[in-house]
Amino acid sequence: MQIDFLKSALADEMRAVDQVLRESLDSDVALIRNVAEHIIGGGGKRLRPALLLLAARACGYRGTHHYTLAATVEMIHTSTLLHDDVVDDSSQRRGKPTANEAFGNAAPVLVGDFLYSRAFQLMVSVGAMPVLKILSDATNVIAAGEVMQLMNAGDVSLTEDGYIEVIRRKTAKLFEASAQLGAQLAGVDAEREHAYARYGMHVGTAFQIMDDLLDYTGDASVIGKNLGDDLAEGKMTLPLIHALAQGTPADGKLICHAIESGGLDDFAPLVEILARTGALKYTEERAREEAALAAACLAHEPASLQCESLLQLCAFAVERSY
Repeated sequence: MQIDFLKSALADEMRAVDQVLRESLDSDVALIRNVAEHIIGGGGKRLRPALLLLAARACGYRGTHHYTLAATVEMIHTSTLLHDDVVDDSSQRRGKPTANEAFGNAAPVLVGDFLYSRAFQLMVSVGAMPVLKILSDATNVIAAGEVMQLMNAGDVSLTEDGYIEVIRRKTAKLFEASAQLGAQLAGVDAEREHAYARYGMHVGTAFQIMDDLLDYTGDASVIGKNLGDDLAEGKMTLPLIHALAQGTPADGKLICHAIESGGLDDFAPLVEILARTGALKYTEERAREEAALAAACLAHEPASLQCESLLQLCAFAVERSY
């Protein structure tokens, strides 16, 4: 499944968001411009800003602050990518060298800090305390999720519940905040705002679960990163957690060795174990469950092009190949 439905539904509004991004990154420090352009100009699905724009319009918002906040969440996301790639020593993202590969480690870390601070300048410009609370809470939760993931590296005892907690914090929280912000801007009641927040949380969880599945089953040329990156970084994601619980002692020994060593020599036999134990199928089913929960959160929403796009996003989360 392709993401063209979002591009057609949001083409004009995304151009407005891109303009806010360009203006916000127009620093007099050349290295900041270069590193920020490297990752923001390098593509990406722009899912979080799209989610915010769609939620705002679906709830009846008619102003322009959603452009500012959509750029804000994209900046926060971009800053986390810069920091993630340094921590994980990643060499490829979106089919091109990561910023740390191109500029070394120091520049992306510092530019990531710049993007965080610029994002806070943008959110303050909206002049709404509820907006500040949603985004400041989200960035704190995301940072804690990053630390939790670091602590879990190489830990083969990680449970499914522990895994879900990490991705709810690290990935799904910004999806949640994006959808909630769109509803908040429109001034809907608390129950409806909460429904949009839950939608974002569930669809963000579905996306991350599928990302973790594609790390073992995807096409590197399509997903834009190296297969087995999670394994090399010692991450116990859902496919491995399920396989460890369902496999033989020999399977468990290989999984533990692969995670603890961080090497990719075991990648091919590991994928065979994931298929044989039903771990790949189970992971996809869990992603579909989360996508269904997301769609259910919008069950009482009035019909609109924007709401239909949000529902399509649930399908895209689990049908995509990248």
